[in-house]
Amino acid sequence: MNIYIDFDDCLCETARNFCGLVKKLYGTDVPYEKIKYFNLKKSYSLTDEQYEQLMIEGHKPEVLLSYEEAPGASDTVRSWIAAGHDVRIITGRPAGAYEPSRAWLDAHGLDQVKLYCLNKYGRAGFSSEKDYCLEIEDYLKMHFDYAVEDSPAAFQFFGHLPDLQVLVYDRPWNRACEFPSGNFRRCADWETIDRIVRDSSNDKQK
Repeated sequence: MNIYIDFDDCLCETARNFCGLVKKLYGTDVPYEKIKYFNLKKSYSLTDEQYEQLMIEGHKPEVLLSYEEAPGASDTVRSWIAAGHDVRIITGRPAGAYEPSRAWLDAHGLDQVKLYCLNKYGRAGFSSEKDYCLEIEDYLKMHFDYAVEDSPAAFQFFGHLPDLQVLVYDRPWNRACEFPSGNFRRCADWETIDRIVRDSSNDKQK
């Protein structure tokens, strides 16, 4: 099967790290469980300037490399690859974050996984000159059977695949959202995600 995985808050605990950054930079203490919106500017009540600074700090190589893994993520992905599945990491991180993001994956034993930076949110200055940089029209040519995603803002990118099963990694900012269809399922952890994919794979082999 072809599997799409988002990077931040699916493979790693980005928002938990950002809570620490916001407290360090601005003295604002917003507990992880109180992050109500995927829009961090809104969740942390930041000005435009503060949000821009936060994004710069949060995407520094040493910071990206320090993000903790979501429990069970790398073991699950490695098992999928061993089973013959095609796994691709499709991140909305800026293209400049590719190298440290690639290094994070390699350090977690995911060197066989393909990584792409998709211009999900219309970032200014995004360039698709590199083969790992995707514009939306490039992404729409790809086919996936399963997607692992946490962001309600990204659900719009799945409408072209009517049979796609979307496994929504449970996070505080997606608990109040309405899913677009019955193809979306909330998953508490990677154990649940893995069980769903394995059961589907086993069914197809029967």
